[in-house]
Order: sequence, then structure tokens, then C-alpha cells
Amino acid sequence: MLEISKLKSATLERLPSGEETLALEEELLQFYGEFRLRLLRYSISLGLKMQDAEDVIHEVFLALFHHLELGKPRDNLAGWIFRVTHHMALKRRIRYRREDFGKSEGWDGVLSDVPSPEEDFLFTERQMRLRRVFDALPEIDRLCLQLRAEGLKYREIAEVLGISLGGVANSLGRSLERLRRSEGGDS
Repeated sequence: MLEISKLKSATLERLPSGEETLALEEELLQFYGEFRLRLLRYSISLGLKMQDAEDVIHEVFLALFHHLELGKPRDNLAGWIFRVTHHMALKRRIRYRREDFGKSEGWDGVLSDVPSPEEDFLFTERQMRLRRVFDALPEIDRLCLQLRAEGLKYREIAEVLGISLGGVANSLGRSLERLRRSEGGDS
């Protein structure tokens, strides 16, 4: 049995010095700039309001700081960040008992590629058709598509969602096939 003082000193030895902390903070700011909007879109797609999604992202980056500060593994940090975001967003969603999964008043503030009123009618129709198909997909298929659209690899998606690599491939294949069929007019 280890003494508490030995545990404390072992933990303190792993903590970075002042210069290392500054470097860590700079690295964290770089990650924040790179991932903030992607994580925000993903959190909102999980059913959070904009403010809740922002709170989750701040919690995720605080957790990332502690993770790195303690010298824990740095491999696949993108997957780690999305996995932690996924779990924190779901916990927050459950806490607020949101029933309208994937629907949030925050979409307008995040999506910058929403067609403007001046754009062609056919483009708008296409967007609506794809959205209906996307909304009709099973939850796991929607999540796989969203994470893939955010640039995660199949392995990272599998880790975030806790499913097999084959499950990710099958889910994406089914989803993309449904979207392709809707493009051909078969909805």
C-alpha cells in the first residue's frame, strides 16, 4: 500500500515547470483554435443549445489541459478530444432531458453554408431533401457521418462512439448510399 505523501510527490514530479506550463498553454490555444468550431458543430448536432455546447467545449479543453499537464499519452489527440466532447455533450443532454435529438436553436449561428435567399430554388430543394434523408437516418449513422465530415478517421470514429471499425464502415456505407439515392430522386 502506497502512502499518500508518496502519491502526492509522484504526482508533483509529473507536473510541468513554469516554462513547460506556458508552452502547454500555447499548445492548448492552438488546439482550441483548430478544433473549437468543429466541436461546437458536433455538440450542437448532439442536441445541445449553443451556450451548453460552449460550456462543454470549455470543459473539454480544461480536461485536455489536465491530461497533457500530467504527461498522459498524446497520440490521437483529435480522437481523444472528440471522444471526450461526445461523452460530455451526452451527459449534458441527458441532464437537461432534451428529447429533440439533433434539433437545436443554435444551428443558425454555427452553420455558415446555409443557402441564402438569393440562391437557386433547386439548391434549396436539394438541401431540404438531403436534410430529410439525414434526419431519417438512425442515430449511429448520423453520428458517424457527422464525425467523418469533421475529418475524423474511421478508427477515431470507432473510438469516439465505442463501436467496431466494421460498424463504422457499414454505417457510413449505408448512410452514403441513402444520400446517393436521394440525389437520384429516390427518396
